[in-house]
Amino acid sequence: MATSENSRHSLIPCFLYSSSSKKSLILEKMAASPSPANGGVPKSFFVPAPSEPGKIEMYSPAFYAACTAGGILSCGLTHMAVTPLDLVKCNMQIDPAKYKSISSGFGVLLKEQGVRGFFRGWVPTLLGYSAQGACKFGFYEFFKKYYSDIAGPEYAAKYKTLIYLAGSASAEVIADVALCPMEAVKVRVQTQPGFARGLSDGFPKFVKSEGALGLYKGIVPLWGRQIPYTMMKFASFETIVEMLYKYAIPTPKDQCSKTLQLGVSFAGGYVAGVFCAIVSHPADNLVSFLNNAKGATVGDAVKNLGLWGLFTRGLPLRIVMIGTLTGAQWGLYDAFKVFVGLPTTGGIAPAPPAPTTSELAKA
Repeated sequence: MATSENSRHSLIPCFLYSSSSKKSLILEKMAASPSPANGGVPKSFFVPAPSEPGKIEMYSPAFYAACTAGGILSCGLTHMAVTPLDLVKCNMQIDPAKYKSISSGFGVLLKEQGVRGFFRGWVPTLLGYSAQGACKFGFYEFFKKYYSDIAGPEYAAKYKTLIYLAGSASAEVIADVALCPMEAVKVRVQTQPGFARGLSDGFPKFVKSEGALGLYKGIVPLWGRQIPYTMMKFASFETIVEMLYKYAIPTPKDQCSKTLQLGVSFAGGYVAGVFCAIVSHPADNLVSFLNNAKGATVGDAVKNLGLWGLFTRGLPLRIVMIGTLTGAQWGLYDAFKVFVGLPTTGGIAPAPPAPTTSELAKA
């Protein structure tokens, strides 16, 4: 699609960009005004990105930097906040005889390690998931736009869910490479009392015991856990938010208050998180088992846990944890986007492309 003197404006599929009333007017004008480049009929549902003074232009380097920063805040802070839940969950997976339930698990940890014990491993959690969040959200926005451009406006609108799935999967492959070393140390610190106090002594001790490559021993199970999790997290969130604005909220999104929009982001994220927990839980059990036992294999994990245990051990707690976590992540991420002048994520259904000249002639 040819560009005019405003070439610095990127062209964005409308379902990738949350419009405001002002931007809707732009779309209406484009639809109403003939374009000399295509014989007087607009061929796509693309709209120019905003370039107002002081605003971040959509899909510019500053936009991706903002999304990366939002990902750091949303993932790093939320995972650190639920460290006690994660700690109990990991120990229930590793030693179910001792940590029989959520309540008894908290009781055992409190008795043996005191209140401070609930936050053991918070440093590798914060650093690991901050790095993961940076890659997850930043690269998701990049790949979502990249794959939409490859598909073209018509197919990007028609197969938007596949765009969400492909973009999130691609982003998570990169994000897990950043997360894996910290996840390995975190699990060892949390599930082996006396191994280390935290990251500063746990990291060199882990490398000395397992070797540098041992930090990535759990990368395949981690991909197995995180890639389905993230695909569900992003695709279901986008779909749920779109449905909320379409069926549950009578006011168009661009006329809703920012507070309401952020509430929708949290609600959509929470529901998406429940689905995420169920889909990714077997692999989560594998990651915990492999990072806790030296020289263990996937076969050892399946034999030890059993198929039923692989799917169910620690699942109720993880549903609560991941639901809250995912809801808070989307809320924080979109809050940061609003803070820097960007629209919240999702909520705009793709409009079909305008008919071409030949299609009009046939009609």
